[in-house]
Amino acid sequence: MAKDITRYRNIGIFAHVDAGKTTTTERILALTGRIHKIGEVHDGAATTDFMEQEQERGITIQSAATTCFWKEHQLNIIDTPGHVDFTIEVYRSLKVLDGGIGVFCGSGGVEPQSETNWRYANDSKVARVIYVNKLDRTGADFFRVVKQVDSILAAKPLVMVLPIGTETEFVGVVDLLTRKAWVWDESGKPENYEIKDVPEDMKDQVEEYREALVELAVEQDDEILGKYLEGEEISIEEIKTCIRKGTRELAFFPTYCGSSFKNKGVQLVLDAVVDYLPNPLEVPAQPEVDLEGNPTGKLAYADADKPLRALAFKIMDDRFGALTFTRIYSGHLKKGDTILDTATGKTERISRLVEMHANDREEVESAQAGDIVALIGMKNVQTGHTLCDPKDPATLEPMVFPDPVISIAVYPKKKGDNEKMGMAISKMVAEDPSFQVETDEESGEVILKGMGELHLDIKVDILKRTHGVEVEVGKPQVAYREAITKRLADSYTHKKQSGGSGQYAKIDYVIEPGEVGTNFQFESAVTGGNVPREFWPAVQKGFATSIDRGPLAGYPVVDLKVTLTDGAFHAVDSSAIAFEIAAKAAYRQSLPKAGPQLLEPIMKVDVFTPDDYMGDVIGDLNRRRGMIKSQDPAATGVRVKADVPLSEMFGYIGDLRTMTSGRGQFSMEFSHYAPCPSNVAEEVIKEAKERQAAAAK
Repeated sequence: MAKDITRYRNIGIFAHVDAGKTTTTERILALTGRIHKIGEVHDGAATTDFMEQEQERGITIQSAATTCFWKEHQLNIIDTPGHVDFTIEVYRSLKVLDGGIGVFCGSGGVEPQSETNWRYANDSKVARVIYVNKLDRTGADFFRVVKQVDSILAAKPLVMVLPIGTETEFVGVVDLLTRKAWVWDESGKPENYEIKDVPEDMKDQVEEYREALVELAVEQDDEILGKYLEGEEISIEEIKTCIRKGTRELAFFPTYCGSSFKNKGVQLVLDAVVDYLPNPLEVPAQPEVDLEGNPTGKLAYADADKPLRALAFKIMDDRFGALTFTRIYSGHLKKGDTILDTATGKTERISRLVEMHANDREEVESAQAGDIVALIGMKNVQTGHTLCDPKDPATLEPMVFPDPVISIAVYPKKKGDNEKMGMAISKMVAEDPSFQVETDEESGEVILKGMGELHLDIKVDILKRTHGVEVEVGKPQVAYREAITKRLADSYTHKKQSGGSGQYAKIDYVIEPGEVGTNFQFESAVTGGNVPREFWPAVQKGFATSIDRGPLAGYPVVDLKVTLTDGAFHAVDSSAIAFEIAAKAAYRQSLPKAGPQLLEPIMKVDVFTPDDYMGDVIGDLNRRRGMIKSQDPAATGVRVKADVPLSEMFGYIGDLRTMTSGRGQFSMEFSHYAPCPSNVAEEVIKEAKERQAAAAK
C-alpha cells in the first residue's frame, strides 16, 4: 500500500556548536512519543549522540537519522553536527533533506559556524524555519537574534511568536497568528501548558508584530494581497497558505523561540514543520546524469511508481554491521530486491531494511519515494553512490567532497595490531569521505588525512575506543603543493640499445604554469608525423603519473601545463612504453629548471572575540602570518575574518581560549593555495629531505 507522501517531512536540525541542536532533537522525540525518558547532552545521555566521543565532548559528530510522527505526519529527522571540521556531515545531510530547522542560541546569536551551515543550506536551496533557543539564559535576547539573522545572514526572519518574559522570567510564547499565549508551568514537562489570552502589557507589541507578519506574508499571493489592501480581514488559513509558499521559495523564514532544555516552545516549532516546510513532492526533482557524469535532462520525481533512484548518503558501522543510510527519490524498495550501484557497476541484494530511531531500529518490509531508511548488508556501496533499478540505470548528481588539508602519521603501539588497525581505518574511510588514508611508500607509515586538527583527533579517539587500537601519533603535517613559475621549452631523447629490439623516443615539449585549479593539462601541437598520434597518450601518461612528486620536497605538483611540440620516432624501436619513459625522464629533467615553488594551504578563519581581547587576537593572527580581511562588530564582541596559513594554526583553539579567558570561538575552512615565503619553504624542504633520508635508511 502506497503511503501518502504529502504527509512526509524530511528535515535536518543544524546550528552552531552548543546552540542546543541535539537537546532540541531530544525534545522533539519526547513530544512525538519516541522516547519516554529524556536524555540530556550535558549528562552524556542524549539519544542521538550515541558514540562515546559524542557523549564525552557534548558535541554531535555523526548525523543520526530518526523517524517520528506529529499530527499524522511522518518526520524523518537528521541531527547534524555543528563543528566546522564536520561540515562535510552537514553538507551531505543537506543533500538529502527537504527542509530544516536552524537553531540559534538566544544569547550567542548568529555565530561563525551557523553562517557556514546557513550558506550551505542556501546553496542547496533548503527551506528552513528558525528557532531561537535558550531564551531562559542570562543575556538571551530574542529581538537581537532576529536582527542578526537579517544583518549577518542576509535572511528575512518572519517573526511568528513573541517571548513572554526574558531570561529567568521566560515562561512561554504568544502565537501571533491566533493571538493566544502558551504558558508553561515550572514542572519542566512539555505537556504542562495552558493556552491563555495575551498578557495586557504585550497587547500593543503583539498587534504591531502581527501586522508586520501579515503584510510580509500576503505579498506571496496577489489575490489575497488585493483583499488585504482593500481592508478585508484575512483568515488564518489564507495567511498560512501565504507563509507556506514564501517559506518554500526562501522568501522568508518563519521564526520561533523557546527553551528546549526547559521544554518550552517546542510544540509550535513542530507545528511549523508540518504547516510550512515542504513535503518530498514540493522540492525540485533531482537531476539525473549518465555514467560519465553528463546531465541526461531527466529528473527523478518523487513517485513510487517510477523506476528506483536512491542516494546512499551515509555509511555507519555499528554493532549490528554496516548500515547504509539511503534517501529514496523515486520508485520503491523492498526486502529481497536486487539493486544496481551505478558507481561500481555491481548489483547487490537488499537483505534487510530498517527505519532508524537513533540507536534503535525497526525492520520494515518496504520503503518508497520520500523515505529515508537504512539498508543492511550492502558490501560495496560508498557514500554518494546512486542505487537504481538494474533494468533502468541512471545516476543522481553525485556529492562533491573537499580534499583534506592536514595529515598525521599513525602506528599501532602493539606490534601485532597492524592488521586490526588497517581494517578499522578502512571502515572509518567508508563512513567519512573527507577522511582519507594512504601508506607512505618509502617509510611504510600509515598517513591519515582530514579537514582539521579536531577531525583527526576524533578519528584517533574512535580507533582507540570503538576499535580497540591504541596508536602513536606523529606531528601533524600540512598538505603542501608545488608549482612552477616559468615557461620552459626542452627536449629529451630516450635510447636503449642492448641486443634484441631497442627502445627509442624523442620528445620536444613546453612546460608552463597552468591556470589555477587545473592541476594538469596536456595538449599536443605536433604537426606532421614526427610523433605518431598513437604515442601521444603515452607521453601524457608519463607526465601525468609523475606530478605526484615535485622537485623541491616531493609534494604533488599542481597547475602544470605540458604541450608536446615535436619529436622523433624509430619505425622498429619506438613503442608506447618508450615514449612514456621519455616523458617521465623529461619531467625530472625540466621541472627543477622551471622555477619551482612551494605552495601552502591558506585557511579562511572566522574568529569571534569579546571587545576587550580584540587587540590580542588580531596581534596573534598577524604573528601567524594572517591577512586580516574584515572586522565586524557583533552583538557581544567582534567578528574578525582573516586568511591564515594552515601551518600556523596548529593548537589555535587552546591559544584562543587562553587569550580570551575561554570566551573566544573560531571556525576555519580551506580557502586556497598560495606561495610560501622563502624562509618557510626552506624549512619545509629541509624537513622533507630529512624524512626522505631517514626513510631511505
